[in-house]
Amino acid sequence: MSADRETNQTMTDRDIALLLADAADEVEIGIAPYQAVIRGGRRRRARRWALATAAALVITGASGTLALAGLRDGNGIEVSPAVTQKATVPSTPEQRHVYVPQETLLAAGTEQGEEWSITVDVWGAPLTKAEAEAQLKAMAGRHEEPWDKDRASALVGKITYFVRRAFGSGEPGLLMGDSAAKEDTMAGTDLKSGATSLDPKKTDGPQRLVVGQVASTAQAVTCTWKDGSSTVARKVAAGADVNSGEATIRPAAGSPDSWFVCVAPAGKTYESAEVTTTD
Repeated sequence: MSADRETNQTMTDRDIALLLADAADEVEIGIAPYQAVIRGGRRRRARRWALATAAALVITGASGTLALAGLRDGNGIEVSPAVTQKATVPSTPEQRHVYVPQETLLAAGTEQGEEWSITVDVWGAPLTKAEAEAQLKAMAGRHEEPWDKDRASALVGKITYFVRRAFGSGEPGLLMGDSAAKEDTMAGTDLKSGATSLDPKKTDGPQRLVVGQVASTAQAVTCTWKDGSSTVARKVAAGADVNSGEATIRPAAGSPDSWFVCVAPAGKTYESAEVTTTD
């Protein structure tokens, strides 16, 4: 704080905001109970990616969150943007997929004779606490557990997703999950990703599987491996075929953001991921 501020004892809103920002920069948020490393910004949201991972997970998060700002009319009364006024919300929880998620296959392949696949379940946003409580019960029936599982009200107005990995004859297992307000979408080069072993039985093996969430405008994501080589995931249209081992970015039903999956060649391990091309 400057000497002038100490003498004046009068702080503007901007002064307070700057001080709070400085304080926030000094706070490091860990991921418990799982070991992980966080890089970049978006830390509070990225920490939830370790929700269900049994192995150590490397978490990365890119630039800040973009949210729709409120607008005000000539009388100073807040109004919704026109685009949201045109949208229609189905009247029943079933139509909003509150009690049954929408599932999208993100990637699939074969590893040493074993078939694997990555899917994402997207649960629609409950409008009331009662809907949220019923949604929690429906999630439990699929062995899916949100971060705020003990507070149903925390899910009101939020979309919840769970990424699942299937490998060989084993039961599909959860990799990661999160809940976010419908308007809390990613933009530009925003990216959240997690890296882990492709085979869930080889928890101490190389982190070859990278799953991430990006803005719907992202056209390419480059996954870089520790030996300096890389794999590029490119955007495909909704409903495009899932080809064995192909790295792609694709939309997921019910999700405002897009998703990507990269798998490193055998023997290589994860170093970083970044959005390299956008609209």
